[in-house]
This record gives sequence, structure tokens and C-alpha cells, in this order.
Amino acid sequence: MIRPIIEEEEFSGINFTQEPLRKGEYENCTFTKCDFSNLHLSNFDFVECAFEDCNLSNVKLSNTAMKHIKFINCKLLGVNFGECNPFLFAVSFEDCFLHLAGFYKLKMKGIKFKSCNLKEADFTETDLSGAIFDNCEFASAVFERTILEKTDFRTSQNFSIDPELNRIKKARFSLNNIRGLLDKYNIEIEN
Repeated sequence: MIRPIIEEEEFSGINFTQEPLRKGEYENCTFTKCDFSNLHLSNFDFVECAFEDCNLSNVKLSNTAMKHIKFINCKLLGVNFGECNPFLFAVSFEDCFLHLAGFYKLKMKGIKFKSCNLKEADFTETDLSGAIFDNCEFASAVFERTILEKTDFRTSQNFSIDPELNRIKKARFSLNNIRGLLDKYNIEIEN
């Protein structure tokens, strides 16, 4: 069966939980104020698309292609990006709510997260080399066997990263958030 290719379309204010999105390849499309919550978007292809003000909480992304995708002001609660097709996987996030999001084993070199809430996100075995986390919240996020070389955490807060379990060579931190590297030692740091 030939999958349709949908190019340069704008989808606005659509509740896809009631009117399902047609399976296919979406190129250069914009989704604004759409509700995808709890949908199976498995085996879809999204190429150079933007999602703005959308609810994608708990979507299923098994083998979904995400190539150069922008998420702006989106709710992505519990989304497991680790299930996506890893080939040419490239995303960026700005002002997004990513509680419990999973990025297990993804290669995300140079990714940018700006003003995102990443509470309880899982970055286990993720390659975040050169990533920028600009003003992000990480309470209870998991970093385990994660590559964080040259990653910038200077403006982010509440992360807990064990330098013995992660590769952090040349990662950047500020004096205000350096305590996130010492949590396992249960020591008190005063200003």
C-alpha cells in the first residue's frame, strides 16, 4: 500500500483524538493548537514539521520518523522518543512540558532544549554531546551512562548527574548549579 505524502499543509485547532490524522509522510507541515493525546502515531514520518501549542501527551511513536522537527510550547507528558526511528532523528524543543519523557539510547548531538520542564525525563544511554539546555528544569531526571561531553547546563537547575556514571568531559556548568554533580555525596554546599 502506497502511503500518501502530505506537503506544506497547515493544521490548526484539530482534535485528532476525534478525527484521526491520516497515516503517511508529512513534509514541511505545521500543526498548531492540535490535540494528539494518547494517539498511536507509530510508523508515521514527519520531516521538517513544526508543532506549536499542541498536546502530544502519551502519544505512541513506535518506528516514527522525526527528522528536523520543532516543538514549541507543547505538552509532551510521558512521550517515549526512544521508540522513534533513529535514522536522521533530529528534534528541538522550546517552552515544552516534557515530564516523564524518554530519550533512551537516542543520538541527540547538538540538540537544543530552551525553557523546558524535563522533570523525571529519562536520558539513560543517550548521546547528548554538545547539547544546549537553556533554562531547563530537571528535578528527578535520570542521567545514567549518558554522553554529556561539551553539553551546556549553565542556566539549568535541579539536575543530579553522577560524574562517575556519565561522560561529562568539557560539559559546562555554572557555580549556581554545580551542586547537581555532587548529590550522591550528600554534602552541604553553602554560598
